[in-house]
Amino acid sequence: MEAVGTHRPSFPNVIHDAELFTVGPDEVVVTFRTSDAREVETSVGDRSVVTRGLYHAARVLGLEPATTYALSVAGADPSPLLPAEVTTLDQPAGRLLATFATVNDVHFGEIECGVLGTPEELGPVFTSEPGAEPYPEVMNRGAIDAIERLDPDAVLVKGDLTDRGTEEEYATFLHAYTRLGERMYHFRGNHDAMVTESIAANGPFTIELSGVSLAVLDTVRPRTDRGRISHEQLDWLDELAGGATRPVLVFGHHHPWDPGSSERNDTYFGVNPDDSEGLCAVFARRDAIAGYFAGHTHRTRTRRFPSARNVPIVEIACVKDYPGAWAEYRVYEGGYVQLTRRIDAPAALAWTEKTRAMFAGLYRDYALGKLSDRCFVQPF
Repeated sequence: MEAVGTHRPSFPNVIHDAELFTVGPDEVVVTFRTSDAREVETSVGDRSVVTRGLYHAARVLGLEPATTYALSVAGADPSPLLPAEVTTLDQPAGRLLATFATVNDVHFGEIECGVLGTPEELGPVFTSEPGAEPYPEVMNRGAIDAIERLDPDAVLVKGDLTDRGTEEEYATFLHAYTRLGERMYHFRGNHDAMVTESIAANGPFTIELSGVSLAVLDTVRPRTDRGRISHEQLDWLDELAGGATRPVLVFGHHHPWDPGSSERNDTYFGVNPDDSEGLCAVFARRDAIAGYFAGHTHRTRTRRFPSARNVPIVEIACVKDYPGAWAEYRVYEGGYVQLTRRIDAPAALAWTEKTRAMFAGLYRDYALGKLSDRCFVQPF
């Protein structure tokens, strides 16, 4: 006979893949899907929101910086990706001076998702349904809508604008992203230089915002997926940062090789070792440089190299598939905040929930990264 007061009702498992995705100084965002269209309450401390539908992006606002709160999604058990507690980020000192956003690996023209290009594909491979809108257009429209709601001072598209580097695909990219106006800046990735060297080959250049300079490098080595940074560009960055009167954030499509690595790999699919060491040497000399931000790898990862003064060396996941990411940056007098966000349009969430299963189910952990990779504060 069951003791009085010990009975617990059994609930069907209707919450799937709940992930604490974004944590800022004043907000928390949890994403998940449900077995059917329903209302679900997500609570952070004494604040909560109710989301409705099959795909959910629960954003709880009005939180205090550097504060620990209880976190729960009704009907979901805590897990490594949905902890029972969450601590908000601290907020940098001083006034908010500027806000900007980035996207990368938008891949207009792509028709298959999950292809490695090796003799033995891991699968599964996903495509848009016959007659449906191409998934790069679905995902990028969702990103653009979200960025428009943010209304940042600038937007950077960090390469791989196209899938095959054709003029037609580039025109489709421009048609979509020029909706953001003159604040939108873009530069090429390796996919954009497969058949021509003219598409978006516009680095290096700077974007001046209140309180910060954004320095853009061209890391592309045409007709290969590997990256490089020319001596001329390193000299340009060295001179720019040497004369800077405000912090400098550096951007490129390719991520640098880690100079502390025990293996020197001259076929590295990011920036080659020699040029990576040159980049880190500039970072070491120039205190104004406060971070480097790339795409290319389709994952979110933040590293810190002692040879580069331990500033953040960041990769942001792609727009086109899971998790469907973009990044928001808030620049204060005393530092900046990075918030990696998931594209929250229902059609985008539906696509990224499918594509999390790519590469024999290994893709989720690769692409998602740690929460501390996605969201952090860097003092100046």
